[in-house]
Order: sequence, then C-alpha cells, then structure tokens
Amino acid sequence: MAFGLSHEARNLHWLLAGLVEEVPGVRSVAVVSSDGLLLLSSDPDRPAYPGTGRPEGPRGSTGDLATIVAGLGSLTTGAACLMDGGAVKQTMVAMDEGSLFVMTISDGSLLGVHTLPDCDMSAVAYHMALFVGRAGHVLTPALRRELRQSVEAVE
Repeated sequence: MAFGLSHEARNLHWLLAGLVEEVPGVRSVAVVSSDGLLLLSSDPDRPAYPGTGRPEGPRGSTGDLATIVAGLGSLTTGAACLMDGGAVKQTMVAMDEGSLFVMTISDGSLLGVHTLPDCDMSAVAYHMALFVGRAGHVLTPALRRELRQSVEAVE
C-alpha cells in the first residue's frame, strides 16, 4: 500500500491505476507538473505505490513519456500563444506504432497517455477527461510537492 501518503495522493494513484486497467491498449501514463516534474506514473516495472520496495534499473518508458509530455506541453502552449488560440486543452499525436495523448489538468499539470496503435481513441479521451476532472480540484501545491517527493523516494 501507499505508506505515508495522504488520502488525496492515494486516491490519485488509484485513479491512475484505473485508467491503465480500464482502457485496452494503454502502454504508459504520466502526470507531469507545470514545471515538467514527474508526479505520477504507471510504469509497470516500478512499484504501484512508493514505499513498497526499490526497483532495480532505470525508470524506463514512463520517464521518457514524462519528458516528452512536458516538452509537447511547452511547445503547444507556445504555439497557442503565438496564434492567439487561448489555452491548450488537449493534444494528440498519431504515429505508425501508437499514439500520444496529452491533456491539461486545471493547475497547469499535464496528463500524458501513450497507447498502442489500435486503441480506441474515444475511450482513451473519455477516461483521460474523467481523470482530469477528478484530479484537477485536488492537485494543490501541497499535493504536487508530496507526489514529487514520493517519486524521488523510489528513484
């Protein structure tokens, strides 16, 4: 279990796990703070909750996903600013071997989901919107700090 984490942090871990389990074709998921720091991840090679054991080796695909999501978020925000387009709500990148979905969470954090090429895009978008809707109001500065510290504890 998530020893030492607040109820809100455990709830966000639970919501993230639900997104991964309920949507076929999801490869990895990352929640990144507005300043580009990984807050939550679904990396299957790492423990589901901090404090359950230190994994061996590098973080893997979710660390890369977090970096890409932060960069894409910055790029699309800059593009929207240059185009007077307002706030970016979501971004989707379709590739031959998968897709990348990025959605803005109310505090400026980002939710990124990497999927297999044959995923149901509408199901991915729906479950992402549910996560964003539920997470947006609880992702306070204090909770972001707690999540970041829990990620650093297992690195």
